[in-house]
Amino acid sequence: MRIARFSIDGNVAFGAVEGEKQDELVLDIIKGIPFADFELSGTKVPVSKVRLLPPVLPNKVVAFGRNYADHAKELGNEVPDAPFAFFKPATSVIGPGDEIQYPSFSQDVHHEAELAVVIGRLCREVPRERVKDVIFGYTCANDVTARDVQKREKQWARAKGFDTSCPLGPWVETGLDVERASDLTIQLTVNGEQRQLGRTSEMTHSIEDLVGNISEAMTLLPGDVILTGTPAGVGPLHVGDEVAVTIEGIGTLTNKVVKRG
Repeated sequence: MRIARFSIDGNVAFGAVEGEKQDELVLDIIKGIPFADFELSGTKVPVSKVRLLPPVLPNKVVAFGRNYADHAKELGNEVPDAPFAFFKPATSVIGPGDEIQYPSFSQDVHHEAELAVVIGRLCREVPRERVKDVIFGYTCANDVTARDVQKREKQWARAKGFDTSCPLGPWVETGLDVERASDLTIQLTVNGEQRQLGRTSEMTHSIEDLVGNISEAMTLLPGDVILTGTPAGVGPLHVGDEVAVTIEGIGTLTNKVVKRG
């Protein structure tokens, strides 16, 4: 099931996405919230009539760096022996169609297509065999990065945590198991030109490794998001660019880059 979060007539709701062709998609509005038992209302609205929002509002976004060997190599970095985590604040999150605002303190902003894991229940110290039980689903992400700032500052808070640096969407796909999610095509285009192409099977540390690693240190809450790293091919974005992340079996997340107002 594809679960979207959307606004219509000033109201925010969740809905199950039905249909395959983009111009024919409809939302069956959910009674309640998707992280608990819910029912479909039977009230349907075309996706074209709503504004899609970030599919979740995470308490925290935990991202893992250098988790694809080719990406680490292209930036001249070693592949870490253990998962290497950092945070993106909730204020960095935007949804499909929202604008990525080019930060005023950077002259070299890059795209990074990523598979995002959405946590579905409160959990801590999750053993490998139970990881599948705490995942709500998966969505597309773009770990937008001020590369010049990342290089000159010893920590990544500003480089990767600025406002609008974490597009998520267009919805959460709940029908993928961990095994399937671990071997999906992931690609990114800028203005229709392919920049990144890889498979999630190229991750150095698996989805189970990442969830287990971070849940050893902190409690994960429903709606929290884990970014799993990016394949090779990262590159610059410029004002006016349209960037799209597509992940097999999930969908396409599209955003436009604008000058920060």
